[in-house]
Amino acid sequence: MTALPPSADSAPGTLALPGRVTIAYRRTAGRAPGIVFLGGFGSDMTGTKATRLEAFAAARGQAFLRFDYQGHGASSGRFEEGTIGTWAADALAVLDRLTEGPQILVGSSMGGWIMLLLALERPERVAGLIGLAAAPDFTEDLIWDQLGPTERQALQDVGRIEQPSDYGNPYVITRDLISDGRRHLVLRSPLRIEAPVRLIHGTADNDVPFDRSQMLLDALDHDDVELTLLKNADHRLSDERALGVIEATLERLLRQVGD
Repeated sequence: MTALPPSADSAPGTLALPGRVTIAYRRTAGRAPGIVFLGGFGSDMTGTKATRLEAFAAARGQAFLRFDYQGHGASSGRFEEGTIGTWAADALAVLDRLTEGPQILVGSSMGGWIMLLLALERPERVAGLIGLAAAPDFTEDLIWDQLGPTERQALQDVGRIEQPSDYGNPYVITRDLISDGRRHLVLRSPLRIEAPVRLIHGTADNDVPFDRSQMLLDALDHDDVELTLLKNADHRLSDERALGVIEATLERLLRQVGD
């Protein structure tokens, strides 16, 4: 039940969790505060933002960790069996067992929701948050609320539906995903998170409208929160302009909380 500490250029390490669950990860040693990348719904740790930030952290000598939730990438499990609670628990186990000291959490899309849940659960471990097209409460507001009566009935009766995706195979949406998501909603009341928060969102995001980041900014109950809007940027935030803004934002936050 121990984790393997791979170097940055090795095969992914494996964190064993109860129930024969294995979480694949890559970890780079460095100084604190460390950086943990939290991926999006259906994505994996090999994406452009994750690998670019890993290189950024290595050049700066900062500890870095990226990983796959259950049912994603190289981790065990089936995607359609996962829920927000399941994936948040994966992230919490990674934070507890694979990192030391203060961490900056960088959450992409769904990862922006997961980072908030971690900050609420482990406030003493979180030095700062960066949300990239953050999608808190998306299962309720961006999926359930957008379904028509026929789709809602099918979800209740069959337990799953499929929705088209611009990123490959259709997304499988399950009844458990929706019901579990309701137990983890964070935008319905003030969010008492003391760490500084930086939000970056594209105005041409067709998957998660940029007003979601504005809602998050409004929900956070302190003033050290900044929202950067990138005109005509899409949901991926993976072109050179967006990556440059992400790196500059992370650099400033590291200087604020760590240097």
